[in-house]
Amino acid sequence: MQFLKNRFALLLSLLLVGQALGAYLIDKRAENSPTIPPLSTFPSLFPGWRMLKDYPLEDEVAKVLQATDTITRDYTNGTELANIYIAYFKSQRSGVAPHSPKNCLPGNGWVSESQQIFTVDIPGAAPVEANMYVVQRAEAKNVVLYWYQSRQRTVASEYTAKFFVVADAIRLNRTDTALVRVIAPVLGNDLERAKKTAIKFTQDVQPLLAKHLPQ
Repeated sequence: MQFLKNRFALLLSLLLVGQALGAYLIDKRAENSPTIPPLSTFPSLFPGWRMLKDYPLEDEVAKVLQATDTITRDYTNGTELANIYIAYFKSQRSGVAPHSPKNCLPGNGWVSESQQIFTVDIPGAAPVEANMYVVQRAEAKNVVLYWYQSRQRTVASEYTAKFFVVADAIRLNRTDTALVRVIAPVLGNDLERAKKTAIKFTQDVQPLLAKHLPQ
């Protein structure tokens, strides 16, 4: 255990040094910040799914989040429900970065029952590496999938995502990224059904994300 703690501390230290080095190297250069269409133009209708509701971000939340753009929407395929949240950050040079759901969910009263790294296979494209959480608050239970998406990659770990931020900053002078979160409510206490819904929605929406977010 001591070895693992020392190894984690070493990796964390290297990450912090790398972040500082990346910030130093790009500090004097104009950042290559891709421009994307407003997320409000993200399709409200795509094969198998249609939007039910769009949730505007509250001003107080927007001030804390400091994302360049966000959307939060409910979709349905006629029988199942899924919610998607996208927070896009054009630059992380000023210290602004995605807020990890694993920290935000407990803050909103959700208790994690289980968690794992889960790979979602995407037909005809690269798989999505995501975090899968089962969370509960009072009588409500949800399956949550979330990942970090940037420049032709998806990663589950926030530490891995930060590593790639440093690498992209040094090589490409880019620090843009997006946090994508999919939620499927557990209906009728059928957890497996909710997991299948979250996976299916991710499979169907990922090709759109790959086109909408910068590559």
